[in-house]
Amino acid sequence: MFTVYVGTYNQDGGEGLYIYNMEPSSGSLSLQSRVSQTLNPWFIALDPEQRYLYTVEEVVGEGRSKHGIVSSFAIRQETGDLEYLNNQSAKGSIPCHVAVDGTGDWVLVANYGTGSIAVLPVLDDGSLGTASIAAQHDGSSVDVERQDGPHLHSVTISSDNQYVFAADLGIDKLLAYKLDHGNGELQLTDEVNTKLGAGPRHFDFHPGDKFACLINELDSTITSFEYNQDTGKLTDTATVNALPAEFKGINTCADVHFGASGKFVYGSNRGDDSMVIYEVDHENGGLSYVGHESTQGKTPRNFAIDPTGQFLIVGNEESDTVVVFRIDENTGKLTPTGHVLEVPGPACVKIVSFP
Repeated sequence: MFTVYVGTYNQDGGEGLYIYNMEPSSGSLSLQSRVSQTLNPWFIALDPEQRYLYTVEEVVGEGRSKHGIVSSFAIRQETGDLEYLNNQSAKGSIPCHVAVDGTGDWVLVANYGTGSIAVLPVLDDGSLGTASIAAQHDGSSVDVERQDGPHLHSVTISSDNQYVFAADLGIDKLLAYKLDHGNGELQLTDEVNTKLGAGPRHFDFHPGDKFACLINELDSTITSFEYNQDTGKLTDTATVNALPAEFKGINTCADVHFGASGKFVYGSNRGDDSMVIYEVDHENGGLSYVGHESTQGKTPRNFAIDPTGQFLIVGNEESDTVVVFRIDENTGKLTPTGHVLEVPGPACVKIVSFP
């Protein structure tokens, strides 16, 4: 049995975190419980041992001032249920992504509004200590509405736990930092410039760690990289279109993930409301177009692939649905299973297999 966590937007009618049981042969989902101690839990991360879960959220205070918080929960692995521990300030506005380092000692947060990376220490009981700002981005780019300043969209930690990759939509850069495990500090080691106006959003490593992919929100593209694990350097190998050739209209990309086998990579389109599928060349990381599949809903913000690589679950934010697809392991194509949940404002999906 898998456990599926779905974070929601309360302004869309969501009531915090929804916890589902997933039947591993059919992909059917049944509600286990709901946790309402958090507002707008729009991104979720678990520690390496899957003992604790962390969310980021934006809170509107007096005078409609906005600040971000990070909340911590203990996981009851027998059921997947959560016990609230505490929250801390994210030391910035609109925190939109959270990650936990490989030791479980540090939680990293991408603050979209202020363009900064906050690092919080994890205490012995899984709760969070006070955040510090480990990196502050500066600059702007060509889109005067969306790129008026730094807007950090994600922080992704390499599997060897040495480097942190920060995708900043506002300045068209993917920045690499060396993580100091002793004090949680970050040292800038590299900057990758994307095409102007691309708007880097989310980043994912290939299971073999030789390659990586970046999805660009504003120009609806995916950029593939070769990755040097020794130096943390990325080498751009290709940029491909995330949209069908015939698409006309407004689109923004959202999320990107490699399948469990590493044979395919998937990206979500908000506007075309589809998943794009590319096959990955295991020699050089090149991408070959496979196809598109409708997400059966509107505005697919986030999606997840189960640990066995059989199912892909997508949250359609504006149609208030979570949809389950079966993955063809040979072609990478997606087939709707017919399992659709009505969930208000789904923003993030995480699939977990507990011991």
